[in-house]
Amino acid sequence: MKKAKHKGETPFHLPAKPLLIVLSGPSGAGKDAILSRMKKSGYPLRFITTVTTRPPRAKEKDNVDYHFVSVENFQKMLKNKKLLEWANVYGHWYGVPKAPLKQALDKGQDTVVKVDIQGAATIKKIVPQAVFIFIAPPSIKELVKRLSERHTESPNDFALRLKTAGEEMKKRPLFDYLVVNRQGEIRLVVSEIEAIITAEKHRVKPREIRI
Repeated sequence: MKKAKHKGETPFHLPAKPLLIVLSGPSGAGKDAILSRMKKSGYPLRFITTVTTRPPRAKEKDNVDYHFVSVENFQKMLKNKKLLEWANVYGHWYGVPKAPLKQALDKGQDTVVKVDIQGAATIKKIVPQAVFIFIAPPSIKELVKRLSERHTESPNDFALRLKTAGEEMKKRPLFDYLVVNRQGEIRLVVSEIEAIITAEKHRVKPREIRI
């Protein structure tokens, strides 16, 4: 038996608007590992691959971990206004391609971008209604351990990254949420990020993303 509808009844459930989720944090916080686990979780998200001029690290794949391009090609993208934001980080250029981001949002897909703190601050000015999540290490001591175990930086670069990380930790107030990535708990971190997304979907006033 069908339940009778009352005259003038309005359904509470409204179509959810797509979200732009910005993941950021200091070098060594584990952003890449978290992003990799999120992609395997099956959660319906569109991941935008960052463009960079830095050489790939061991096991990194072009067009999967990053779009690795030459400085010349990166400058062409800048000139043609194909990047939402860009920054020079530790001597290499990084940028978020605008076209795939806009296409995903236009299709109603929740979209994730991973950027450094400087990039997050820039996106905050361009798209203030995005969801900003700060990924933090449990302590500076743990951060030092992670950076040293990577063996990807010279002593000078290592010292610079550590100093910069300390300054970046002070930028937490720019973000909406803080998620601590403890050793061996990436699965928990991903579930916490998914919980944030779920909570955002229940906002009385949905975020309006305009690119």
